[in-house]
Amino acid sequence: MRRYRFPKPAGIESLTMQETEIPCPGRGQVLVRMRAASLNYRDLMVASGRYARGAAPENLIPLSDGAGEVVEIGADVSRVAVGARVAGLFMQTWLGGAIAPEYAASAMGGAVDGVLTEYRVFDESGLVEIPDHLSFEEAACLPCAGVTAWNALYGGQRLAAGESVLVLGSGGVSVFALQFAAAAGARVIATSSSAAKLARLRALGATDGVNYTERPEWQEAVLDATDGRGVDHAVEVGGAGTLVRSIQSVRIGGQIHLIGVLTGGEIDPAPMMRRTQTLRGIYVGSREMFLAMNRAIALHRIQPVIDRVFAFEEAHAAYRHLTGRGHVGKVVIRI
Repeated sequence: MRRYRFPKPAGIESLTMQETEIPCPGRGQVLVRMRAASLNYRDLMVASGRYARGAAPENLIPLSDGAGEVVEIGADVSRVAVGARVAGLFMQTWLGGAIAPEYAASAMGGAVDGVLTEYRVFDESGLVEIPDHLSFEEAACLPCAGVTAWNALYGGQRLAAGESVLVLGSGGVSVFALQFAAAAGARVIATSSSAAKLARLRALGATDGVNYTERPEWQEAVLDATDGRGVDHAVEVGGAGTLVRSIQSVRIGGQIHLIGVLTGGEIDPAPMMRRTQTLRGIYVGSREMFLAMNRAIALHRIQPVIDRVFAFEEAHAAYRHLTGRGHVGKVVIRI
């Protein structure tokens, strides 16, 4: 079989394809023929050795998000059968409940080997079956970006119909949050630097769009759209560089779900305290959340948004496409 590794993360070009034997599943394990994988901004940080949660191990198989089919099972496996269409959990050991430090040690594509490989062995507990209407490419978008967006909207004070949600940009987490919020009957305000992207986001269910190149003080546009009240939820993917404006965009008592690290800087917590807002740090989610999300995706026939699909041999090009930040939705590698 073929797989990709980073002998030592030193940029995209250090990604190396290797030939090796197909592994065999042991007791409680499952062999999955991977069919697709998707990229996240985190994968660029891992590739360059800048991952905020510590240096990735040498010879790492990258990427956390993938889907495929079960081709062999080990002894005592009961959760999945041969032929099942599955995706792996981002954190292989976070099955439910609150996050704990030890779960991060099982994060694929960072702490442990990921899914950019033709075959991978999983513990049966680290898999979920994917909705029937999704292709492998679409299902490969779910484990990180999809579950992160679901956790933001439903892992804390749950989103309710009629509430309002702010999403920033057109990356994977933001687009999933838009789709989940629209399906729940919420109002969605989206920001982007591109009129074409805003048109696409409106077609996906956004009720309002703000072009932040034309209106740099975009929080004012959000307040205008909500008659000065502010949104109930902000899915904040930018980091400190955009957080100040997100705080100003959220109503008194509202929630800010902090996910991204795209921008640097520091913030003053005083405005959040004065507005009694809740700031939640989000680190993907559990199997329990993944399963709940899949039920909603199946019910509403939600289709993950894919910007472009690359062949397995074009993995370097897929990484480079993601660095351009011109995408709407997810960048996928077909395996």
